Amino acid sequence: MIPALVLTAGLATRLRPLSLVRAKAAMPVAGDALVRRILRHLRTGEVTDAVLNLHHLPHTITREVGDGSDIGLRVRYSWEMPVLGSAGGPRQALPLLDAPTFLVVNGDTLTDVDIASLLEAHRSTQALVTVAVIPQRWPEQYGSVLVDDAGVVHGFVARGTLAPAYPRTVAPSHRRTVAPFHFIGVQAAAAAAFATVAPGAVAESFVSLYPELIRARPGSVRAFVTAASFFDIGTPADYLQTALRLADGDGTVLRGARTHIDAAARVEQSVLWDDVTVGAGASLRGCVVTDGVRVPDGASWMGAMLRCAEGALTADERRVGDLAVAPIDNSRTPAPHGHSP
Repeated sequence: MIPALVLTAGLATRLRPLSLVRAKAAMPVAGDALVRRILRHLRTGEVTDAVLNLHHLPHTITREVGDGSDIGLRVRYSWEMPVLGSAGGPRQALPLLDAPTFLVVNGDTLTDVDIASLLEAHRSTQALVTVAVIPQRWPEQYGSVLVDDAGVVHGFVARGTLAPAYPRTVAPSHRRTVAPFHFIGVQAAAAAAFATVAPGAVAESFVSLYPELIRARPGSVRAFVTAASFFDIGTPADYLQTALRLADGDGTVLRGARTHIDAAARVEQSVLWDDVTVGAGASLRGCVVTDGVRVPDGASWMGAMLRCAEGALTADERRVGDLAVAPIDNSRTPAPHGHSP
């Protein structure tokens, strides 16, 4: 059995204003909170214990997960103030994880990567870190992991800066070439990989930590190349698309608890959170309606996010009665959804 740390402490600034209502991990995705979907998948592997790190709107996560017993897991929480990052977070959680090896899982993506196979690959090489990857097809949108044909990681490249000269030879004497891959948010790591991070230190990204491991011990960071699916929840447009694609049936409308849609209203391709009321004659298409919103009779919105207008509005929002309304930005290149390389 192996524990897992799920990274759920982030501010989710790219998901605002949705993330002003719930933490990203607590957002409903086709009938269940994102973090619960992640935990259920971990349970299919060797995971029986999980730690969630918390910072932003922590109560929205804990009320969804509790102690994890209904999922078949023991769940505990690692509190962060400030947010410590994807390298500092694991270092902070080491006492709770209490294991020489554990999984680190991003709390903002969904994948069906085979957990048991990832762990088997990690153990067979005695690497410090093994990251799950798929071939890179979106270098302008995501950073890349540079992996040779023996599965050794040679470095990381920021998004939008990948030179076109890949694959390229990195060790002619061994005829090894390196090519770019996309990290899908799941990795196996030894506790020793975080030994150089001071307890409580902010270490924003493991991408800045792992090159030190690669230099100090070549071959200590490896890749598990997979054909797993990958769903991104990075932006409101990503979130809406993922929720609709993962829904049962045609996903026309996803309703939360205690939600009521008047018989004379029209709602299409939209996600409604909990305690939402849609009035008579109202029309919603391609919208995300957050907790507690009442859509007035006769109101019409398309491609919008609606939340209760409480506190300051974001730069993209405008106030309409009791609602704060913002557009869902579909201008950027859509993220991969359900990709199987």
